[in-house]
Amino acid sequence: MPISPNSRRRRSYLSRLAYLVSASALVATAIAVPASGAPAALREVMFVGNNWEGTADVIQSRGSFARIGRVNIIPDKDQRLAEIYLNPVKLAFFLGIRNGPGEGHDQFVDDMYTTPDGTSVVASRPSFADVVSISLATGRINWRFPVSGFRADHMAVSPDGRRVAVSASTSNTVHVLDIGTGQQVGSFATGDKPHENVFTDGGRYLWNMSIGEVNTDLDDPGWDFTKGDRHITVVDAATFRQVKVIDMRQRLDAFGRSDLSDAVRPVAFTPDGSKLYFQVSFFNGFAEYDVATDKITRVKELPKNPATSDDRKTFVNDSRHHGLSMNPAGTKLCVAGTMDDYATVVDRTSLQPGPLVPAVKPYWATVSGDGSACVISEAGADQVTAIDFATGRKLVSVPVGDHPQRVRIGHVPDGWTGPATS
Repeated sequence: MPISPNSRRRRSYLSRLAYLVSASALVATAIAVPASGAPAALREVMFVGNNWEGTADVIQSRGSFARIGRVNIIPDKDQRLAEIYLNPVKLAFFLGIRNGPGEGHDQFVDDMYTTPDGTSVVASRPSFADVVSISLATGRINWRFPVSGFRADHMAVSPDGRRVAVSASTSNTVHVLDIGTGQQVGSFATGDKPHENVFTDGGRYLWNMSIGEVNTDLDDPGWDFTKGDRHITVVDAATFRQVKVIDMRQRLDAFGRSDLSDAVRPVAFTPDGSKLYFQVSFFNGFAEYDVATDKITRVKELPKNPATSDDRKTFVNDSRHHGLSMNPAGTKLCVAGTMDDYATVVDRTSLQPGPLVPAVKPYWATVSGDGSACVISEAGADQVTAIDFATGRKLVSVPVGDHPQRVRIGHVPDGWTGPATS
């Protein structure tokens, strides 16, 4: 049967329409797939930094907390060591880290966060004085940022996941980097030995806590003046201009606790940012600070382990207790009693501790992915342990690498079990 001109035109039109629909679908698909090629589906996990080993174990963020994979954080170890041993000044600091905060070991991984697309992990490496981005697909380094000075320390990631702040502890500086490129977007000066960093108010502000000199034996309170200038520096996270300096020495004295060090260690904010809880050097407990009134409102001393010496020189880097986190509801605090070999969940209203959960040198405390558990790193037992916020009881312990410290929530591609080169 002959095809009419109208039918041919109709078929031609439908053909072109089908082509346009198909092309539009292809464009939409291309837009939906990130330029990096990362899969759309991501899995929430926890990264555990094994400081002395130079690896990060990746574990489930809830439930069994079972290990999923491992990342080598120092794939360029030989190259970095060659550079250090050819530079007498770098070598002196490298060995100083080993014999000081490293307790006879090199410190290869301190802190780590994943990129928003889950394709890379960004880690600070104290002994190598740098921050690196490592591909989770290949295990290779994407970029490297040498910090000013000779040691990199704690980090923080902005709420949008796009910037990472790192403490350069020997230069009294915090660098803020683009997490995707490693380019510095800003920096600011701090007190002596910057330590913890925290973004607050939805990323509007960045807080840094400096701890001063922690590697000398001048630990008697009479020698406190030798520890340096310790204070909290608050900056505008967009301009990096200083907004406020908080000297806890004045606040502690006003509260009647001039006996406590003003070296602020790990901290935890309430969900609304109105209260700050913080640990200080040498103290088995924590303080509560009201942000609006700029005053310390409570100090809580926690139990001592009778087997723990009160000789301050025996405390690891001056930290009797080191590790603090809060549940999402803001009703419970989890405290790592580092030198007292326990962790405990504390009711925030009464400040009463729950059961003392035995732990070997617990060095950090964070919150599980579902918010139901506190997860501590046991640096002396090479494991992480989950503790139920509701009951204060131990849930499970999972073995990890040598000397775990920082534990952070992150994301990896769904189905990921480790880099191809691991």
